[in-house]
Amino acid sequence: MKISRDEALRYLGAAGAGEDTRRAVEAVAGEIEGSFQPQFIYRVFDCAVSPEGVCLPQANLCLPGKMAQRMLSGCHRAALLCCTLGLAFDRLLLKTQSRDMARAVIMDVCGSAYVEAGCDEAEKEIAARYPDLFLTDRFSPGYGDLPLSVQANVLQALDAQRLLGVYALPSFMMAPAKSVTAVIGLSRTPQPARVRGCGYCAMKENCVYRKGGTTCGF
Repeated sequence: MKISRDEALRYLGAAGAGEDTRRAVEAVAGEIEGSFQPQFIYRVFDCAVSPEGVCLPQANLCLPGKMAQRMLSGCHRAALLCCTLGLAFDRLLLKTQSRDMARAVIMDVCGSAYVEAGCDEAEKEIAARYPDLFLTDRFSPGYGDLPLSVQANVLQALDAQRLLGVYALPSFMMAPAKSVTAVIGLSRTPQPARVRGCGYCAMKENCVYRKGGTTCGF
């Protein structure tokens, strides 16, 4: 897996950056790729839309809100996914922050881009495992009206703490910090992309990218 340099630059708010910034991102990205590899797990469950949301009985989980209902309305199965760079990356980032904050900022955005690359790889694996089914866009707790409060239940359904060392904090954020959970619907018929763009994002009113005249690329 490779870190998308362009994505890291977007996260940095420097998509049109000069050569010095690009070289700095390249150096940090290469260091991370040489030391870390995103790790992911996923499980596929039956799902059904209910008045409470979308229920995954085998996972003992219900995904509330209109986002989950819209995304999974044509699906009979859903994959839960978790990807992380692990605790060692967090430790390196903290160490770097104490020595070189500018480098740490670049390391942070490269880590974010890298964990998304891991999610992309997991999505490819799911698609290959179910070649006769069609995948929806992936979406995560905290996006749209899917609350972050479901984070712990998603991790529990995946046994993520035992398998990856990932757990939910009381704030519903995850540790290690560079960790992502996501849901992907699987259907017998093609599913339109329905969560891409600023219009669907819960952060659109406070987004630092939009304030700077750009987007995160999602």
